[in-house]
Amino acid sequence: MKFYSKSLKEFSSNMELYVPLSIIFQSCVGSIAAMYVLMNSKAASFLLELTLCVSVTMLYNAFIMAQIKKKWIFNLLLVSVLLNIFLIILNVNRL
Repeated sequence: MKFYSKSLKEFSSNMELYVPLSIIFQSCVGSIAAMYVLMNSKAASFLLELTLCVSVTMLYNAFIMAQIKKKWIFNLLLVSVLLNIFLIILNVNRL
């Protein structure tokens, strides 16, 4: 919890620097996850996985454009990156 608080404080204080980096990073991770999901389109759940991947990635970008609270943006960044990494791991194992 101490690491989370420290990271949130750092993100909030230097948001102008971290926002462009985080948009590029989570968009790249999201597109990699979408690629692996589409490579495994024979799986029954690929449409749900693809919808989840794209929705969470776009939601993060929308939160930044809407200038929502910094804590919500940081939390959604974590959720987006972790979910997309999970989808990558899940679909790499299916290959």
